[in-house]
Order: sequence, then C-alpha cells, then structure tokens
Amino acid sequence: MNNNIEIMDTTLRDGEQTNGVSFVPHEKLSIARMLLRDVNVDRIEVASARVSEGEKEAVTAICRWARQSGKLQSVEVLGFVDGKTSVDWIDDCGCTTMNLLSKGSLKHLTFQLKKTLQEHVDDIKRSVDYAASKGISVNLYLEDWSNGMKDSPQYVHDLVDALKDTGIQRFMLPDTLGVLNPDKVREFVGQMVEWFPQLHFDFHAHNDYDLAVANALAAVSSGCKGIHTSINGLGERAGNAPLSSVQAALKDHLHAVTSVNEDKLNDAARIVEGFSGIAVPPNKPIVGESVFTQVAGVHADGDNKNNLYCNELLPERFGRKREYALGKNSGKANILKNLEELGLELTPEQTKRVTDRIIELGDKKQIITQEDLPYIINDVLKHSGPEDRVKLLSYMVSTAYGLKPMASVKMEINGEVYEESAMGDGMYDAFIHAVRHIYRDKLQRKFPWLTNYAVSIPPGGRTDALVQTSISWTFNDKTYRTRALDADQTEAAIKATVKMLNILENEVEENEQNY
Repeated sequence: MNNNIEIMDTTLRDGEQTNGVSFVPHEKLSIARMLLRDVNVDRIEVASARVSEGEKEAVTAICRWARQSGKLQSVEVLGFVDGKTSVDWIDDCGCTTMNLLSKGSLKHLTFQLKKTLQEHVDDIKRSVDYAASKGISVNLYLEDWSNGMKDSPQYVHDLVDALKDTGIQRFMLPDTLGVLNPDKVREFVGQMVEWFPQLHFDFHAHNDYDLAVANALAAVSSGCKGIHTSINGLGERAGNAPLSSVQAALKDHLHAVTSVNEDKLNDAARIVEGFSGIAVPPNKPIVGESVFTQVAGVHADGDNKNNLYCNELLPERFGRKREYALGKNSGKANILKNLEELGLELTPEQTKRVTDRIIELGDKKQIITQEDLPYIINDVLKHSGPEDRVKLLSYMVSTAYGLKPMASVKMEINGEVYEESAMGDGMYDAFIHAVRHIYRDKLQRKFPWLTNYAVSIPPGGRTDALVQTSISWTFNDKTYRTRALDADQTEAAIKATVKMLNILENEVEENEQNY
C-alpha cells in the first residue's frame, strides 16, 4: 500500500445529493474554504456541471477564492461526456480540473448509452482533448465500476487500457451502488493495480451496507492512492464514507499519512450540520456529541487508574474533551470527575448524598449537565449555592400571520434592571435579538455566538410532552452547552439561554476576583 494517501472530499457535490440538502452559494464557499484552508484536504469536488445558474455562481466564487489562495488545482467539478458543453461550463467558472463521468460497466454502456466500447472511448478522448485545449486537466470516473468488475471485468480492462495514455490524471473507482465488501474491494482494486501499476487510482465508497469506511481501508491496503469522503457521510442514499472516520481509521489502523488537520474535523461537522440541516447522530464516531462521554461510573473510575478505558481516539486529538455523564448510571467516580473540573470539593458523605439525588433525577429521565451540579449540591446540602446573577424578570413573545415575531424582555443583570424589544425570524430569534441589544447597546459587552441548536421531542404524539432544547454557544474561543426542559419549545430554549448567561457571569466574577 501507499503510505501517503490523497483525500478528495465530495461534500459539495455528492454530499449535496443527500435527500433534502441544498447549499446556497455562500454556504458552498464557506464549506470549500473550511475544507481546503482549515481541514486541509488535498482536493474538493464542488459541483456537477450544467446544474443551475446558482451552482455556476457558487463554483465561480469558490474558484475565485481558490485562485487567490493558491489552491485552484485542488478544486474539481464533475463533467459529462457531452462534447464541449461541460468543458465550457467548467471553463466559464474558472475551474481547471474536470472529473469526467464515463461508464465503468458494460451494462451501463449498453443500456444507458446504447454505444459500443470504441464509440464511448472516442467520445471520451474528444472531451479530454477539448479540455486540454482549454487548460483543464481531467480525472475519470468509471461509473458503476464495482458492478463492472463483477459482471464485465474485460470491459473495464479494455476501457482503461484504451485511455491510459491520454493524459488523464486519475482513474476514479466508484462503488456506485454500494454493493462491495472489503474482500471484494481488495480483489477488484488489486486487479486494477496489477493491470495498470503506473496509474493513480482513487476509490469512491457508498455506505449502503454500512461498509464505506471498511471498504475505503481495503482499497488503500490494495494500492489505491486516493480516497473520496464527505463531511458527516453525506451523499446519495445511505451516503459516502465520512471524512472523520476514514481519517482516524487510516492513521490508526494502516498508519497512512494524510494532510488532514484532525483537530478541525469536529468544527467542520458542526458547520456542515448547520448548513445541511442533517443532524449528526450523537453516537456517530469522532464527531457525535456523546462519543467522548463516559456514562458508566466504572469507566470514570478506570480513567482515574491509568486511563484503563481510553483508546487511541483521544478527544483532544479532535479538538474535543472527555466528559462524564451525570445520571442513574454515573456513580461516584463520574460525580468526582465533574466536581474536579468545577473546582469543587465535597466530603465522602456529601458526595454520596449528591450521587443519590442525581440517580433519583436520572430515574425520572431528567437531563443533568455539569452546569446543573452546583445547584443540585445547593439543594441537597442546603447551603448557599451560586447566585443567579442574570434573572429573567418577564418576557413576552408574539407571532401573527404575515407579521414578524416580536419579543419584549425585562432582565436583571448583576442587580440592574434592563428592558428591550426586538423582532426576529422566529419567537426565540426575537428573544435573542432583544437580549443581544441589552448586552451590546446597554452593557457594551460582547454576546455569545450560537453555534448549534437542537430540539428533542419524545415520540408518541402528545402535545404536552416535555421538549429538551440543547444549545451550543461560543464565547472567547470557549464552547458552552446548555440544556433545558419545558412543554413549550421556546420556553425551553429561553431557559437554556439564561442558564448560559449565568455561567458566563459567574466566570467573569471569578476572573475579576483572581485578577
């Protein structure tokens, strides 16, 4: 296998083929910059030619930025064997690399194109020659290659053999319908490398059998020099191989070298999650919210004893940190870990009483966070706890058909009362605008930036069910996550917001005292 592996990310092309996902031009530009500048993948595939004027606008903007940043050779667009049309579209956008889509199986050639192999080869050569005349390099997709190798391997061989000396940079091998397993990948990729050892092969996995990452590793171990991925595994049907999982597996299991900055993968996942509207499952490897959270108390105890429950996937490696859940399974060790991080000390008897209360709350399905811990301690031990420095005295939110929602807010912050009103795109948005006006205009202070907003509603169809709202915030390069429960979604979000503001105010006071 090759130790140095190219990563081509196709979030903006194949990832956008996820049902319900459509990126607008400025979102595409933001994701492209993040992938090339921050995550540092080798290449990105940003669009399909001829799709729409909006797509053309997005590709043009990406290529303009990439040219100014010296990364234009890393931007690629899918093109078709359609004479000059795709090449001209790509050239108009300022792009210099086309990923040309050819037929990688005899079945596709016969029933879709209704052409002979020679006719298809001649068409491809004309597209490659015309692209070269425009200064555009070409990579070649062998669409349905996996079925081609299963049903018509001689056709695949003859197609590549006829094109190997045309100047095509990379031959890209897609498991278009996601039908392969690692054994077949090793067999088929190994055959391609044996036939054409001088060529550069990429592998493009689909996740229909949940084997995309395993198949990507098999492809690399068999001689592929490049792997195609997408952020959060977005893509057609069951999606593509997720970049975060591929990167971790390549490094840890095959000791492969890539250009990827691992500590930016979680940020990328959050950005694409927001733009796509497709939530990242909390248990998704590497980037899921819960994957670095120890729930069982025995695990926290083991972490205190020479990191007995840790593996190579250390959270700090991915810009994250280990957390210890608070609930009915957490036990004393989890409590102690959270107290340690908060700088709090309790006697063994006090710790037991707090643990019992947390187990009791967990049995009632209540969500408990580290931020709740000082208040639980105060309630159980009946001593003075942290003061609410931010108090929501009253608020009113309203919405009406044809009118923008409005909010009026009255708050007490460090003993001073402030009032403000604002409009927004929703009731919670209007509330946030009003609170932001208080902080920015009346207190002359920065307001945290909301980075993620998630709502969980229990199944069953009850209109009075408790809604859990989880909100992530960024302030001074630090991330805060607060949760709240209420039968009303807006009220739950407002409770979570006030909780976050109190955390910040208490930190400000501590910093001032230390100073």
